Amino acid sequence: MYGKAFAPEYRGSLGGLSVNASLEEVLETALTRRREAELQGAALESAHAGLAVAEACRRLGRVAEAEAAWKASYRAARRAGDRGAMAWAVWSGGTLARQRGALALAWRWLSLAAELAERGGDVVARGYSLAGLAETGRIQGDYQAVGELHEKLLAEARRRGEARHTVWALEGIAQMHRNTGSYDTALAMFEEAAAIAGGADDARGRAWALRGIADVLSVRGETGRALALLSEAEATCREMRLVSALAYNHKMRGNVFFRAGRYAEAEACYSGALEEFRAMDEPRGAALARLGWVKARARLGRDTAETAADLDELHRTLGGIGLLHARDMVDKARAELGVLAAG
Repeated sequence: MYGKAFAPEYRGSLGGLSVNASLEEVLETALTRRREAELQGAALESAHAGLAVAEACRRLGRVAEAEAAWKASYRAARRAGDRGAMAWAVWSGGTLARQRGALALAWRWLSLAAELAERGGDVVARGYSLAGLAETGRIQGDYQAVGELHEKLLAEARRRGEARHTVWALEGIAQMHRNTGSYDTALAMFEEAAAIAGGADDARGRAWALRGIADVLSVRGETGRALALLSEAEATCREMRLVSALAYNHKMRGNVFFRAGRYAEAEACYSGALEEFRAMDEPRGAALARLGWVKARARLGRDTAETAADLDELHRTLGGIGLLHARDMVDKARAELGVLAAG
């Protein structure tokens, strides 16, 4: 039903790059091709190569370089008069904005990308842009607003047999079910995503799916199985240099240890993940890792007043980013730890 996964963001002469290519390989190849295209005055090829540079830098956590690259890609696409390439560049910018916690800006860029893709007749770019909007809404916790869009995109991806997009949609819907307590449904969807990704040779998609499976298993007390799946996913993240995915993997390992009452190990995992998120300027991940760290430290006997002050700060930080669900997590942490708001 599903063909081999491909990476539509690798375009033009870079279209042969594997979805599983290491990010350093992609970056080196794309930088070389962009220089060649610029010397040749090939604006469209420069836009394609610049998009690959932007995406590799984004996934490696090199956000300033990613920002410069997607904007240069857009300018080259505009010179070429290609709305599809313009859409892909703006999609990359919107995805970067979401990664950096600028959710309102992400919504703006991704909406523009969807519009450009529709005007340019690029169905795949439009699908990816709409998927970005759905993911942005999901991260904010506005499940009612984006749930239907997730389901629509899943149906479209299944109809076209697009493995990578099907896996993404399944994982997004599964995450919403997991966050609302529908664990059986979430587990089944994460497992389906892992199976499709495995069959389509989509290592990145499978690594994210394994993280989701591990999360649900951990909630059910299956600590050993959860840790084994995270170790398998971590190997993929390291091999492909998926810096952001690796940091989220380490944060999830902290969650697994915390649920098992292994608070010292949880604290160490959260601390490491926090450093990784800060290094790549990813405030959402950093705030979530810090929340875990605060909870683990509290369980290890940290002063209650210090814990309360940290939770107050996190509540403000997550609210400023616009993460409604995460703010609820802070309130839940207060209740679990018996800590009142410091203010």
